[in-house]
Amino acid sequence: MSENIESPQSTSRLIAFYLPQFHPIPENDNWWGKGFTEWTNMAKARRLFPGHDQPRVPADLGFYDLRLPEARESQAELAAAHGIGGFCYWHYWFAGKRLLEAPFQEVLRSGKPALPFCLGWANETWSGVWHGNPNRILMEQTYPGPQDEERHFHAVSEAFFDDRYLTVEGKPIFYIYKPQQIPHPQRFVEHWQNLALKAGLKGIYFIGEDVYLDENPWNPKRSGFDAVVPNNPGVAILRLSKKNTPKYLSFRIMNRFLGYPNLYEYRDFIIANHVEAAGDYDFYPCVLPNWDNTPRSGSKGTVLINATPELFRQHLRRAIDQVISRPKDKRIIFLKSWNEWAEGNSLEPDLTSGRALLEICRDELAGRR
Repeated sequence: MSENIESPQSTSRLIAFYLPQFHPIPENDNWWGKGFTEWTNMAKARRLFPGHDQPRVPADLGFYDLRLPEARESQAELAAAHGIGGFCYWHYWFAGKRLLEAPFQEVLRSGKPALPFCLGWANETWSGVWHGNPNRILMEQTYPGPQDEERHFHAVSEAFFDDRYLTVEGKPIFYIYKPQQIPHPQRFVEHWQNLALKAGLKGIYFIGEDVYLDENPWNPKRSGFDAVVPNNPGVAILRLSKKNTPKYLSFRIMNRFLGYPNLYEYRDFIIANHVEAAGDYDFYPCVLPNWDNTPRSGSKGTVLINATPELFRQHLRRAIDQVISRPKDKRIIFLKSWNEWAEGNSLEPDLTSGRALLEICRDELAGRR
């Protein structure tokens, strides 16, 4: 396991969420058609309003297939060259059923690429919500109890012993997307901590995500967690959607009248996105280069408009300032995401902005301001 993975000059550890849905699996073939991947959604994307940057086309890495080791290694090389401290691979566990696990399992088995990593459990039900059919359940997320928790731990514990695995205080990071949906979170955490100690680990460092930081803040300590990350873009969108200024009221009315997606200014977003730590627990910011989920949701989607690289620089710089004075292994910033193309928040180069976002990460993380 690796506690100190950042380069000596790096101000922070930037961990980018990584979506593995860029290879076909039988389940997606059955639900959406033969050969479905995230690129399928991207190919269907259309321009829905003047100035809408769709369809987006990948540049340096092309339309890759994550079954190929060359694709995974090219991603890691590009990330490392621009200061990215590691990937947080989204992990899917449905009471013993795993989905989209093949790319990470190959990373683990082969020892390549060398880029550090951790796992994030995307613990939510898969439905047809992004395709206009929210009542269609594809794969239900359930929590059967201790026996399933133990199976789950043993399914991922090999990764925790890998020298590339990201840690805090010597404990492997395990990120949970929706901790409040776990029926007995404290029991779950205590169970895994006991299993980790028995396996020879120092424990697990649990990070949970929270979207209701204003109205009903979640205290991770009460559930046994070590840290919290604000949901992005959820926190800011909730805040902006409640603004009743003349500007936002007229903006929403205009969008509905014209049949546009929900539009928000990225400049306003990065202000509304800012959250300060507010408890006796660790807090890590999350930065977002853009958001446009219309490739999945069409006109029902949400788009951040006028998201320029320089505004992203401000967003990232503010996050760095939040963590710069912390102990070295807690100078963590999460980035959403490395490759969420159908949600429009990928850091990978496209034909519009090239490597501009990556170059900003490289310079800001190296302290070149």
